[in-house]
Amino acid sequence: MGQLRMERVQELMKQEISKIILEDVKDPRIGFVTVTRVHVTNDLRSARVFVSLLGSDEQMADCWRGLNRSLGFIRREVGRRVRLRYTPELSLEIDDSMAYSAHIQKLLLGIQREETEKTEKGGTGE
Repeated sequence: MGQLRMERVQELMKQEISKIILEDVKDPRIGFVTVTRVHVTNDLRSARVFVSLLGSDEQMADCWRGLNRSLGFIRREVGRRVRLRYTPELSLEIDDSMAYSAHIQKLLLGIQREETEKTEKGGTGE
């Protein structure tokens, strides 16, 4: 299958899964979820859905359980909305890249603050 078509299918699935989670899944445990990417195999039989979860550790664990519980519903809705010969088997994976980037941002701000303090101390003659 062509690379361009694969990318289109992956992007369409990402958008549809995001809409399904946001609008159609009624599980109260599911809080703030972002579908960051979808990776589909070459034969379109399975797809890995990468999600980013926000909240406390307990909220994230509840959200993860709720998402896994609603995976069958999400797959059925994807089958209805995305016209493919086979509806891919979905599996969820946590994408912690947003948490990692927030951590890096925090470190960079700390370094910047230290540099500013050094400059201010050096500029006052201390």
